[in-house]
Amino acid sequence: MADEPHRITFLAKTFTAAALEFHRGRMSDRGYRMEGRIEPTVFQMIDEEGKTTPAFDGEPLFTVTFVKRED
Repeated sequence: MADEPHRITFLAKTFTAAALEFHRGRMSDRGYRMEGRIEPTVFQMIDEEGKTTPAFDGEPLFTVTFVKRED
C-alpha cells in the first residue's frame, strides 16, 4: 500500500457508481478518505496553444476523489 498514489479520482456515469466506490474499492482499508463532494463535472482538454475541446464528448461525469489519510 505504500506505493499507492496520494490522490485518486474516479469518474463515473452515475452518482451511485461513484458513491459505492468507497466501499467497493475498500478505500478506507487502503488508507483513504473521501475529499469533497460527489458532483457532475464536465471535462475540457487544453492543447499547447490553449485551445480547449470537450473530453468524453462533453458528457458530464460524476467525480469522487480519495486522498491518503495522514495518520
